[in-house]
Amino acid sequence: MAAEIVEVFATVPHGVVVDATLGGAGHTVKLLNAYPWMRVLGIDQDPVAVVHGRKLASENTEVGERLLVEQGRFDEIAAMLERNNISQISGALFDLGVSSPQLDMADRGFSYRNAGPLDMRMDTTQEFCASDVVNSYGLDELTHVLRNHADERFAFRISKAIIASRPITDTVQLAEIIAGAIPAPARRTGGHPAKRSFQAIRIEVNKELDILPRALNEAIRATSPGGRIAVLSYHSGEDRIVKQAFRDAEANPMVQIVASPYHHHASPLHKLVRKVRVSERPSAQEIEQNPRAASARLRVIEKVSS
Repeated sequence: MAAEIVEVFATVPHGVVVDATLGGAGHTVKLLNAYPWMRVLGIDQDPVAVVHGRKLASENTEVGERLLVEQGRFDEIAAMLERNNISQISGALFDLGVSSPQLDMADRGFSYRNAGPLDMRMDTTQEFCASDVVNSYGLDELTHVLRNHADERFAFRISKAIIASRPITDTVQLAEIIAGAIPAPARRTGGHPAKRSFQAIRIEVNKELDILPRALNEAIRATSPGGRIAVLSYHSGEDRIVKQAFRDAEANPMVQIVASPYHHHASPLHKLVRKVRVSERPSAQEIEQNPRAASARLRVIEKVSS
């Protein structure tokens, strides 16, 4: 949803926008190219993304001087802003989940389609990895992860199958075990049968849902009046957290929900906040070009006073 993201930040005050999930820097490059007044602080815990971002900054004269790159988790936004002497930001972008480069690198262990180690660490310096979840979690704990992190309705069956098959050593083996635990009719619908379970394990490894509320709160506090926070989420667990964080923000007169990325004139006293909440999906054309975008949902809030 690159075009929509660019439009979201068209009206924000001139200054620094935080790309809290830099990844391959696709959104950042489009924002910097669209808005010569903008600077971006790109954050990522993946060392590969950080190296890529810093190389981009050093080699691309169009964006280089306006791009700062920091390695770390996105719930460390406040500390990173302080370290770079940034007191307020014009907004922040969170593109949640795993990036395409991470999925495409089999040795990172994120993909159920290509054989790789049970890794799934976004920060490759941490010790805890997918193998620890798959090979050491008990039945109740593993079922909880699959059910709560990915709404997997066959969580109990899958957990029993995983435990019965230990030790599990690679992603293809894990995907086959998961598929075998799901009833045949269910395997024929909804995409790859291992998709939800891999998502849930990845979230557990990286504690993605645990750190998201704090990250959103820090971003909202740091945003100047007129600035915006945009979040792209890809499954219901993420989206529930985003909605709750935004609801909490609505209770504070400093922020309001905007009707769409193109509408920014709603009154801060508007009472029908549920009817004007952003809920944008990718276009059919984008989904056709990039099937991974199919589950994306964009939500935006705007700061209205300091």
